[in-house]
Amino acid sequence: MDFDAVLIAPRRDAMRTQGHWRDRTINDALDAAVLRCPDKVALTAVSLERGTTRRLIWREMGALADRIAVGLARLGVGRNDVVSCQLPNGWEFTLVYLACARIGAVMNPLMHIFRERELSFMLAHGRSKLAIVPRRFRGFDFEQMLRGLQGSLPDLRHVLAVGGEGADSFEARLTEPAWEREVDAHHILTRSRPSADDVMQLIYTSGTTGEPKGVMHSANTAMSNIVPYAERLGLGADDVVLMASPMAHQTGFLYGLMMPVMLSSRAVLLDIWDPARAAELSRTEGVTFTMASTPFLSDLAREVAQSGRPIPTLRTFLCAGAPIPGPLVEQARAALGAKIVSAWGMTENGAVTTTLPDDDDERSIHTDGCPLPGMEVRVVDDEGRTLAPDTVGRLWVRGCSNFGGYLKRPHLNGTDADGWFDTGDMALVDARGYLRISGRSKDVIIRGGENIPVIEVEALLYRHPAVAQVAIVGYPDARLGERACAFVVTKPGQSLDFDSMIAFLASHKIATQYLPERLELRDALPATPSGKVQKFKLREMVRERTA
Repeated sequence: MDFDAVLIAPRRDAMRTQGHWRDRTINDALDAAVLRCPDKVALTAVSLERGTTRRLIWREMGALADRIAVGLARLGVGRNDVVSCQLPNGWEFTLVYLACARIGAVMNPLMHIFRERELSFMLAHGRSKLAIVPRRFRGFDFEQMLRGLQGSLPDLRHVLAVGGEGADSFEARLTEPAWEREVDAHHILTRSRPSADDVMQLIYTSGTTGEPKGVMHSANTAMSNIVPYAERLGLGADDVVLMASPMAHQTGFLYGLMMPVMLSSRAVLLDIWDPARAAELSRTEGVTFTMASTPFLSDLAREVAQSGRPIPTLRTFLCAGAPIPGPLVEQARAALGAKIVSAWGMTENGAVTTTLPDDDDERSIHTDGCPLPGMEVRVVDDEGRTLAPDTVGRLWVRGCSNFGGYLKRPHLNGTDADGWFDTGDMALVDARGYLRISGRSKDVIIRGGENIPVIEVEALLYRHPAVAQVAIVGYPDARLGERACAFVVTKPGQSLDFDSMIAFLASHKIATQYLPERLELRDALPATPSGKVQKFKLREMVRERTA
């Protein structure tokens, strides 16, 4: 595969001069960990699906990475070949990436929710040579699906199933033979080591506004994000990182897979989100840090509060993906005793902003933090002119962790000659330099010429005693242009009707123009596996009902 990561070269010299790109790869980090602490536990992988727990020390991690890497080479995988991995969180996922890095192959993480429609495009577009899937996960036969697609994908030479049967299982091909002991293993493992500017990850955006785009990252773009992230949060070799967010999502990949290797710390992986098991695992493993979206935070806080069993080692919960409702910060702080850090980022650049560990809680409630070192944010009008503080406009981002471009779609890179990337988000930056996302540019509700502060109205509704989850979206109106609809999930045993919702909001003295004109009750809101509410689906629902 030829990768057109055209956004890397123009900023290479500046990023190196400024010290953001250190020209290290994950191979350097793994080798250092194996040398420095070979017998330290590196990974604890808990599979609720299989009822298993596997622990690996750093010496075993290094040996397994080499073994799988040589096994991949035996299957014809080499430098710049794409290896697709549609696995749940587990040791296999981590080791596949580390093995790809050994031979210069490119990892393509795929969310386990993808089915034939999404995979047909992604595997063809990325010209994947090999795909690794679970034989079955959560009742679905992934092996059968991939083998059914293989005939229409001429580049896809192999499909390997974890837990599969026969010669084409992951185990038979990659982990059971002692490939690292073969006479040519050293040559295979050293001849194609990638540079820090080579593409190492191809990860697809959700495609909510059209065809998915393949985001390309190098070791330099990814690791220049993780280093200041870990430094800001005070993370080091003694930390234990719980990752329950999918590792096929950038959150899990960067901070649950790569970061522990870079820090020589310990990762604790969970394949299926279960708050009770997550809490117990955090206690037994001594988890100090985790990162996930709002639903995970809410679930964990509720579990600890109801059980009365704290997680004494948990120091920080970084919450991203959507603004954190104020009441949830208060509840989580009381239940978990951990610092709740707010953050914002994208697949294209990882975390861009976070609040600081020493910040007051109000900054996690009302902002998405300030930029990490090496990153800049700018809020502009439609003409690209920088706006005054506290003025909502289009959010542009520039810096070390911006991606290398969209595979085969350079015309969509959205980056100007000065390196500013148009995120597609609307936001403001306050006088302190803290960012607040106000929605996607396409999500802004303009009712009769008035911009509705959707996030603020949602935050108020979260304070209603009956509301468990809320999302507000716009729908077309002939006279006003748009009106607002509130989708609400109520708490068990609670109820809510339109009149009581309006009365509650009116009691908080908000402008009448900001009140939703419609209420839709749901048992659950559509969301990505990482917990982010899919507002585009909600817009489709309400438009169908109001057409």
